[in-house]
Amino acid sequence: MSLKTITVNRKAYHDYHIEDSFEAGLVLTGTEIKSIRAGRVNLRDAYARAENGELWLLGAHIAQYQAGNRYNHEPKRPRKLLLHRREIAELSGAMLRKGLTIVPLKLYLKNGIAKVEIGIARGKKAYDKREAIAQRDAQREVQRALSQRSPKGKF
Repeated sequence: MSLKTITVNRKAYHDYHIEDSFEAGLVLTGTEIKSIRAGRVNLRDAYARAENGELWLLGAHIAQYQAGNRYNHEPKRPRKLLLHRREIAELSGAMLRKGLTIVPLKLYLKNGIAKVEIGIARGKKAYDKREAIAQRDAQREVQRALSQRSPKGKF
């Protein structure tokens, strides 16, 4: 099984607490998959919404294929996500009951087929974001201090 990560939505990990994640297929056109293979995808402002028992990915930008012709796709069109019915019910229930959001976390190719990892997310408050940044900076300082030590343990 070969996995090739195309893009990761780092903003989702910064803005949300991810509670659970699912793997979903995407309904794409020919020029969309070619653009995805070229890595011309942006998931930054994307989210998913349940409508009529189906899950749709909205706001994802897949750039038009450069060698495409007049049948090229619309970059920000809604794309249907392929999940089992019980998974869609679980996701839409979490959205309605708990007020959570469904965000795409990662887009990758699995055996040549485009898949998107979506997560059930709860929004972070501003102080949560500041705390995460402070922890990351402290960890970076510790790593920097450890890497500056001499090989024999002398300073």
